[in-house]
Amino acid sequence: DELSEFEELLALDEQDEIDHGSSSPSSEARVLSKAQRIVVELNNDNTQKIIDQIEFVLLLGYTPWCPRSAELMPQFAESANFLNDLGSPLLMAKLDAEREEILIWARKKTGEPVVRLNSVAEAEAFAKKYSMYAVGLFENFEGPQYEEYINAAISDNEIQFVETKSDEVAKFLFPDTKITKPFIGLVKSEPERYTRFEEPLEMDNILQFLEHNKFPLITTLTELNSVKVYSSKIKYQVYVFADSDEFKSLLVPLQKVAKKFKSKIMFIYVDITEENLAKPFLTLLGLEESQKTVVAAFDSKISTKYLLESEPTPSKLEDFCSGLLDGTVPMYYKSQTIPDNENASIHAVVGKTFDDLVLSSSKNVFLEVYTPWCMTCDAVSKQVEKLAKHFKGLKNLLFAKIDASVNEHPKLQVTDYPALLFYPAADKSNPIKLQPKSSLKDLGAFIKKNVKAEEHPANDEL
Repeated sequence: DELSEFEELLALDEQDEIDHGSSSPSSEARVLSKAQRIVVELNNDNTQKIIDQIEFVLLLGYTPWCPRSAELMPQFAESANFLNDLGSPLLMAKLDAEREEILIWARKKTGEPVVRLNSVAEAEAFAKKYSMYAVGLFENFEGPQYEEYINAAISDNEIQFVETKSDEVAKFLFPDTKITKPFIGLVKSEPERYTRFEEPLEMDNILQFLEHNKFPLITTLTELNSVKVYSSKIKYQVYVFADSDEFKSLLVPLQKVAKKFKSKIMFIYVDITEENLAKPFLTLLGLEESQKTVVAAFDSKISTKYLLESEPTPSKLEDFCSGLLDGTVPMYYKSQTIPDNENASIHAVVGKTFDDLVLSSSKNVFLEVYTPWCMTCDAVSKQVEKLAKHFKGLKNLLFAKIDASVNEHPKLQVTDYPALLFYPAADKSNPIKLQPKSSLKDLGAFIKKNVKAEEHPANDEL
């Protein structure tokens, strides 16, 4: 939980001080870092847990732009460190007072899930304070449909709900001539400012409507909104990785495409120069070094990925999105460029050549699967090199290797490295897994037993 994570961080920092000595030049900085880590940042995801689990919480409200906040934060952090050393049960937390959703959460949890507006003047004052809100127009504040609206307001922690009986108030907030009671709409400060709710008026439908429409047509990924973006329940997310200048030219056509797939696909822009945000995704795609615009899609669990392998023109973007929904866009698998294996004793396999060199080959294939960070892969590679040299006379045996960190294939499902797989010529669908720790002699004996050839190498000693 939240507290155990902080305790682990503290333990690591304390060990670091022991290892390096408290008199080292950076020890003071490490102490301050430790203190800052135990001041918990409150947000929608952890606030309730902390309130439920911690008896005493001291809260600091701050704003990022406030000079007094900047002065107070280090002192607050040092106090947290001091109290922690004393074994105090008090948890010190901080709250960014500019984050509107925290205010909404607090208001709802203290008994006001819905704001009632009776006049246009009240509505005008309300609209100046909120960038996003749900509007409910009802004949009377009672009945099953109204109760569904209230229950949705209580269940949602991010969006402020308002209610009114007045057609005039509702049309001021949501200028639409077709408003009739009962009515629900979502208002936000985005190009698609007004969105009508048109499903049966039930709590689950309302919550799904808000979940699918609360983001702008194009969401810019930031450190602050990343948790919300990643947890979106919309099945597909299309990411555009580009620098800010390039994205300016893409924004308008991208918004037009996004409108056509609203509530079905979420569109996200990531500044490709923001490494901490962009690089994890580009690494998944094997495109860490990319300097050009990349358009890719992930499902909501980031278990499948798709890549637009053409220029992101409006028509190509629309076709790509349509293909995601109807299942015609193939899943994307990472691959290095096709290497030159001429005269190689061990053929380098990449994602694009796995079918041809392994699955479709008429030969038996002895495949080594490795990654650059694997501690024991080098030793296994040397073993495979010796095997390849010894059995080079076998015409129906191919030795191959693949770097699994930058190459993928749907038929290559390996999670532990290094891995040794033997694909018999007669049955490529059932590779035999060999123990990487096997001795050279045992691996050689296995090959002799499983590879039938007209002649074996003259030297039988390994």
